[in-house]
Amino acid sequence: MIQADLNIILPEILLALYAMAALVGAVYAGKDKLASTLTWATAGVFVLVAAWIGVSGDGAREAFAGMFQDDAFARFAKITILLSAAAVLVMGQEYMSRRGMLRFEYPVLVTLAVVGMMVMVSAGDLMALYMGLELQSLSLYVVASMRRDSVKSSEAGLKYFVLGALSSGLLLFGSSLVYGFAGTTLFAGIIEAAGHGQAGIGLLLGLTLVTAGLAFKVSAVPFHMWTPDVYEGAPTPITAFFATAPKVAAMGLFARVLHDAFGGVVGDWQQIIALLSVLSMFLGAVAAIGQTNIKRLMAYSSIAHMGYALMGLAAGTAFGVQALLIYMAIYVTMNVGTFAFILTMEKDGQPVTDIRALNMYARRDSGRALAMLVLLFSLAGVPPLVGFFGKFYVLRAAYDAGLAWLAVLGVVASVIGAFYYLRIVYYMYFGDEGEELDRGRSPVLWGLLMGSAAVMVLGVVNLFGIEGIAQAAAATLVQ
Repeated sequence: MIQADLNIILPEILLALYAMAALVGAVYAGKDKLASTLTWATAGVFVLVAAWIGVSGDGAREAFAGMFQDDAFARFAKITILLSAAAVLVMGQEYMSRRGMLRFEYPVLVTLAVVGMMVMVSAGDLMALYMGLELQSLSLYVVASMRRDSVKSSEAGLKYFVLGALSSGLLLFGSSLVYGFAGTTLFAGIIEAAGHGQAGIGLLLGLTLVTAGLAFKVSAVPFHMWTPDVYEGAPTPITAFFATAPKVAAMGLFARVLHDAFGGVVGDWQQIIALLSVLSMFLGAVAAIGQTNIKRLMAYSSIAHMGYALMGLAAGTAFGVQALLIYMAIYVTMNVGTFAFILTMEKDGQPVTDIRALNMYARRDSGRALAMLVLLFSLAGVPPLVGFFGKFYVLRAAYDAGLAWLAVLGVVASVIGAFYYLRIVYYMYFGDEGEELDRGRSPVLWGLLMGSAAVMVLGVVNLFGIEGIAQAAAATLVQ
């Protein structure tokens, strides 16, 4: 029995063993001497594990009496997490190495965070949920403050830690209430205790607190306050990591908790998720208008995009979960390309984050400017780019579920949000002539930027087949 359970969680075990072996090996070999090699090796391991999960997964399995779920939904989320983490490690390696920030701890901590994320999306029990969440969070607290000589980086790590501890407290309090009223921590037992539309007030209060704790992790309003400061203060490659893999993991965990544990009382949590969605879309759209720092702008953009993703979750249907998965895959791809561009924004070797520094950038580097234009239009949801289809899916899911008002508000928020994306395009093509930024030299950043932009254009044919994969993944979660 134990052997069968261990086989199911083998990818997580191997990644954890790799992290420990890398830690011991790097210390023995002279700490930071192997940092660059270790970063590339870790990215390669992530890709190999993602490929392994993709080809070996078949059907739904569970380990440890239902505490760990291995199904199509978990595999979709894990592959997205692993590939996005690999891309972020690769594109940030040169940036951190040139600034003396690339330490051997960085890829090790990212690996441990990824293991936590993989446990999160496979959790079938409140205990497994918390273990995965804390493993991810504890690793990210350290990563956020990786730049020891920077006050902003230390501030980012501290703010993330304090507010993350608050969210964990809410989550634990909610979980204890759920356990007290359901008599079990297993999601399968909780859904039986909740019944179908007849959950008691204690369970609903526990559900509300658990939802609040998870809303912190996806930076949904009003639990978003940590996001702009952490995005601005953390080194840019780490900001890129925060904007990709952890968002997929938290949103996957959100969907699993709501459908696996509280799928029988959709009407009760649907109202909460719809409210979080509306608040996130509008605050992200409006607050980003006044931002001149591109990292803070991307923080508010992230808040708004999580609002659109929550719209799919609020639908409470299998199609809503499918729309959520498609949206998150597209969102991660867009962010990888966008942050690859942000990493090239330098003046005399120093990072530049003011969007006004992009004045007439297209005249100096037309290729990168065009790729960034495609990504910004896709982030804004301009048809016929792939980003439009991501929004179309979640809007349709909301409408089909009887939430037409939510879909209408989503369209309004999208129109407002288009302003700050178009403003960057305006600066690149029509701004006042200013000091030139350094020309990007990294072939890795160029490749990721151009590759992401190409996906936004070429993906309109059939979304590279993720529509069918997401549908199969959603079907395993919502019966």
